[in-house]
Amino acid sequence: MTTRTATLIGSGAILLWSLLALFTAASGAVPPFQLAAMTFLVGGLLGCASWIVRPSGLAALRQPPAVWALGIVGLFGYHALYFAALRLAPPAEAGLISYLWPLLIVLFSALLPGEGGLRAAHLAGALLGLAGVVALFLGRGSLSFEAAALPGYAAAATCAFLWSGYSVLSRRVGAVPTDAVAGFCLATAALSLVCHLAFERTVWPEGAGQWAAVAALGLGPVGAAFYLWDIGVKRGDIRLLGVGSYAAPVLSTLILVAAGYAPATWSLALACGLIVAGALVATRAGRGREAVAEGGR
Repeated sequence: MTTRTATLIGSGAILLWSLLALFTAASGAVPPFQLAAMTFLVGGLLGCASWIVRPSGLAALRQPPAVWALGIVGLFGYHALYFAALRLAPPAEAGLISYLWPLLIVLFSALLPGEGGLRAAHLAGALLGLAGVVALFLGRGSLSFEAAALPGYAAAATCAFLWSGYSVLSRRVGAVPTDAVAGFCLATAALSLVCHLAFERTVWPEGAGQWAAVAALGLGPVGAAFYLWDIGVKRGDIRLLGVGSYAAPVLSTLILVAAGYAPATWSLALACGLIVAGALVATRAGRGREAVAEGGR
């Protein structure tokens, strides 16, 4: 598999994550941890389904404790802290802080062997993407960071470090098959169920539409996306994927506008422009790196 192909596969995760807000809104009033337990169960079973005709995939679950810790902390830790951040801080501010993870991926990936250090174009692209997300959040209302919400901001910042760390460190364990992600999803579902029973009241989806939204979440944004992302960060251009990840909240807002859940605003147009510009800058850096690599062959 070429770097370009793996990057395109990883980009599929970004597209699926852009559907997260729409499907979540359509799933009704299911509490966060309950929804995580349900959707990660579907996502885990999705990964296990191929083992019926490919029993060898089951062997991917035999991994060292460090690999299991990485997967569970990445998937469950991120979501648990994100839910906590939304409870302890205003959603807009918490969401913006947690979405520092694409920039952190670009920064942390410079520490990976063979990546050639931090490229200015990748950093510029990531900063343009971050500016686009800031514009998007500002368009939803003024941002005000309050001292009382510091625990929530800390949880959101930890989210960003956890997901970026999981993504970058996944490249260090590139020999671990993507089949192992199914085990991480099932473990996340189990831990989410424990948190649901401890902290939430059970609310089931109402009607076929809400159940379909939950199933769609498990099959797509909370299922296939994690398998695609695993391939992308292990074999693709991880920095380009980091920059491209800033497209997810903008695409998500565009989808919500098209579905009638949100209005079209000037900030959305500005965010689109900044993120497209950032992606173009980072893409040029990625092409330059590929050209150098091909010349070295």
